[in-house]
Amino acid sequence: MSQITRTTSDGNRPGTEIKTAPSEPIDRASARGKRRGPRPSLGAQFMSSTVLWVYAFIAITPLLLMLMNSFRTNQELATQPLGLPLSPDFSSYQRAWIEASFSTYFVNSLVVTIASVVLSTVVSLLAAYGLARSQSKVLQVVESIFVSGLMMPVYLMIVPIFYLLDSMGMVSTREGLILVYTAVSIPFSVFVLGAFFRQLPLELEEAARIDGAGPFRIFWAVMVPLVRPAIATVIIFRFVPIWNDFFYPLILIRDPSKYTLPVGLTSFFGEYQTDWSTLFAGLVIATLPLIVLFLLATKQIVAGLTAGMGK
Repeated sequence: MSQITRTTSDGNRPGTEIKTAPSEPIDRASARGKRRGPRPSLGAQFMSSTVLWVYAFIAITPLLLMLMNSFRTNQELATQPLGLPLSPDFSSYQRAWIEASFSTYFVNSLVVTIASVVLSTVVSLLAAYGLARSQSKVLQVVESIFVSGLMMPVYLMIVPIFYLLDSMGMVSTREGLILVYTAVSIPFSVFVLGAFFRQLPLELEEAARIDGAGPFRIFWAVMVPLVRPAIATVIIFRFVPIWNDFFYPLILIRDPSKYTLPVGLTSFFGEYQTDWSTLFAGLVIATLPLIVLFLLATKQIVAGLTAGMGK
């Protein structure tokens, strides 16, 4: 700042006017360059793009082969395993959906997966918020018990889980499978959501409390929307393993009408012969919901995984 003194014609000094010195022009380009660092050379960009395209080709090739082989007959698959479907045959989808009871398996997987993810997410949200905001030593021990579930081997838990469900009369039921998946998902969800809740400032809760909001409204209307990327990450990371899980349904489900898709796929494998075209059609049906989910939630997944990296 600079002080400019003006005098009138009669020589009096009316006062001192304080004037702010003109700011120096800001070089925005250089500022952006300093924040982002130097741009990579053209050679580095070409190499990184080449590596990414090669990786994308390797990753998508099995999916394309699965899709193309689902439109071919068993004879074509036997003679030319890597050929193109010159005359697409859609009968394999009809056999998989109707004759192989894939419609029943698909509904079972959908009900079990959605119910497990929703139930585990709601319970984990409440538990993570309470544990993250509390300074109690007892609750810190409880949180350590939650996190210790991440290190528990799945195969070690199957015997007590089976006897527990058997004593409750819930073996070979979708409700029993939902409870198992919910319990298995809670440690990971509490760990991720608790880390996000700890990043939120306490002033937000105090401001909402001054405005008259109660504990439930503070949690539901203020805190939950702020951890939405973490919720999307938890949903995706629990939806995929539950949808693809083969172990728990194989052990806990005995009624074929309650099978999920991974267990239902085993019906295509015979002792002496395998219906490959129907098997590929079943794999496409089982994979399609995951692809749709990733396409819809990619933005939220990236936001959840990269949250806090700039701090």
